[in-house]
Amino acid sequence: MKLLAELAEHLNAQLIGDAACGVSAVATLENAGNGTISFLANSKYRKFLSQTQASAVLVKADDLAFVAPGVNALVVADPYVAFAQIARMLDSTPDVASGIHPSAIIDATAVLGENCAIGPNAVISAGAVLGAGVQLGAGTVIGQGAEIGADSRLWANVTVYHNVIIGENCLIHSGAVIGSDGFGFANKAGNWLKIPQTGIVKIGDNCEIGANTTIDRGAIDDTVIGNNVIIDNQCQIAHNVHIGDHSALAGATIVAGSTKIGRYCIFGGGAVINGHIEICDGAQVTGMAMVMKPITEKGVYSSGIPATTNLEWRKNTAKLRQIEHLFARVKQLEQQLQQLSSGGLQPSTED
Repeated sequence: MKLLAELAEHLNAQLIGDAACGVSAVATLENAGNGTISFLANSKYRKFLSQTQASAVLVKADDLAFVAPGVNALVVADPYVAFAQIARMLDSTPDVASGIHPSAIIDATAVLGENCAIGPNAVISAGAVLGAGVQLGAGTVIGQGAEIGADSRLWANVTVYHNVIIGENCLIHSGAVIGSDGFGFANKAGNWLKIPQTGIVKIGDNCEIGANTTIDRGAIDDTVIGNNVIIDNQCQIAHNVHIGDHSALAGATIVAGSTKIGRYCIFGGGAVINGHIEICDGAQVTGMAMVMKPITEKGVYSSGIPATTNLEWRKNTAKLRQIEHLFARVKQLEQQLQQLSSGGLQPSTED
């Protein structure tokens, strides 16, 4: 439990109400109860401020007048950021592992820093290096020569291939595979010849990798994920991709090989990024969009078709099938208009 006075000091917030009030959890405005703290980040939920049962709320100064009587308030510039900070302070998520489980298999040449925690049936291969405070969940495998930075946490059944480098304070969720082979093949007379993928994956500090996401190792050069990059669940990052610092990829995003993504880029869920292109700093791609060519200017880009009724979709699809015929007709009409305007074609007349 934290006292509001302590939270106000941590957030540099203005405290309105009882400084000795304690909170132990965060909650939504609608579902909050005694001992919880909530927040208003979107004005469309303002009506709930007057009804909430929270012990305290995080609000901007403009919303203070809407807070229910008797509810304490912390006035901040950005309630959502403040909520994130308090949620971290009150986080009750258990450790990934505690101590070193006797069933863990640790090669004699592996190097473990102080206070590492290794879960049941985890495997640490020859030459691997774990920094201080690293936590590995049950069944996680660290390949030969891989390096995991201090205080990084890998949940159960994460697989880190050989020579992969992961920075400090990273969080990798269950089922993620880091450093599997990129999709590299040559075709000889109809037969596929595998090209060994000899690069590695380098992940910076303070990154988060979602559950069942895969990041392929480079074919020759490396796949590089910058600092403070967040990648959601079930994403595919192909070989030789570079993702700049502070970028974010939502669930099921696919990035094809050798694409370079700048800093502070954001990709909505299900986005597909073509290979061998560059995307500039600060680009935002909405969900389900397909990026087929380079993006050179900061901005928001979209291409997905919103859902509609089946009847409307069927009608539009039928019309779309006629687009080649309609295009030819328009070209023909343009030519006729051009001839008319130049006097080369006389319009027909009736007697």
